[in-house]
Amino acid sequence: MKVLVIGGDGYCGWATALHLSKKGYDVGIMDNLVRRHWDMKLGVETLTPIAPIQHRIQRWQDLTGKSIDLFVGDITDYDFLIKSLHQFEPEAIVHFGEQRSAPFSMIDREHAVLTQVNNVVGTLNILYAMRQDFPDCHLVKLGTMGEYGTPNIDIEEGYITIEHNGRKDTLPYPKQPGSFYHLSKVHDSHNIHFACKIWGLRATDLNQGVVYGVLTEETGMDEMLINRLDYDGVFGTALNRFCIQAAVGHPLTVYGKGGQTRGFLDIRDTVRCVELAIANPADPGQFRVFNQFTEMFSVGDLAVMVKNAGTHLDIDVDIKHLDNPRVELEQHYFYAKNTCLLSLGLQPHYLSDSLIDSLLNFASKYKHRVDEKQILPKVSWRR
Repeated sequence: MKVLVIGGDGYCGWATALHLSKKGYDVGIMDNLVRRHWDMKLGVETLTPIAPIQHRIQRWQDLTGKSIDLFVGDITDYDFLIKSLHQFEPEAIVHFGEQRSAPFSMIDREHAVLTQVNNVVGTLNILYAMRQDFPDCHLVKLGTMGEYGTPNIDIEEGYITIEHNGRKDTLPYPKQPGSFYHLSKVHDSHNIHFACKIWGLRATDLNQGVVYGVLTEETGMDEMLINRLDYDGVFGTALNRFCIQAAVGHPLTVYGKGGQTRGFLDIRDTVRCVELAIANPADPGQFRVFNQFTEMFSVGDLAVMVKNAGTHLDIDVDIKHLDNPRVELEQHYFYAKNTCLLSLGLQPHYLSDSLIDSLLNFASKYKHRVDEKQILPKVSWRR
């Protein structure tokens, strides 16, 4: 099967592209490389040294004999998108090609507009391209658990059956996004659902939790294939940030009370979930939603786990509670369903002391690249 990975130069996209290539899929990467540009504008770098995408792809071919096609351009440019799709002719499109940071979207008006235009228009272009020339293609779209917010009831997988005034219906689960980024993902979900309903397209929305880790079987093969690992206050995510903070002796930055609970998963499970969605496609006209996470933790619990792991490695780790720059509930009910991917055969990698140890050791290896001025949050939701 021919699979186009949009956003294949990014954290999840790169790992996924290599995983699918190794599994025998004919893989193409489409990316405008803007993520690297944003790093430059923000004055930050990933913890790990990332080679140019052309060099990464060539190294993959040298090591495995497997080629990956590259299309450099912006999916908000419809002419580029449709021309590239005709050149590659995908049977499945894996869509990671979005601005994925909540803090980035909350910096100011410009970043909020950039996020919404990039994410919503790019996805709309893909839908129209599929309708026009690739109606049988399966869209596997990376969503986010953040679309749901933190409701005081269980979170179902995309849909909820309700009874009201004596009548029953199954409806899209209510959305309570917490940033302009998360709002863009909600808009995507509605647009994709609508396109499937009126045009008979097929799509799977993977509402992903917070991803941690850096190494997959493929990205660990060679230094040039290594994945990015962000630790800054804009693009870094909880567990990755905590491990890097611990490695450089910085107190772990817990926002507010630390009771914020979310779904988490290992990046090795991210790539496997995408593979499962591709191998078991949605039906024509079907908009599936899978909640893509394996475990639930509070931010405070994660900090304690990293502190305990540090003790085993003779690393003295402090935890510091900061004023929360976000507007969010810091203690709340959170229970989400995640049965669909498990029923398709996902065998999760659960978070363990040994995995945190390996992340701490990995962070220690590259700690000379850390700019500690970038660790603390600089974006406030109220500003």
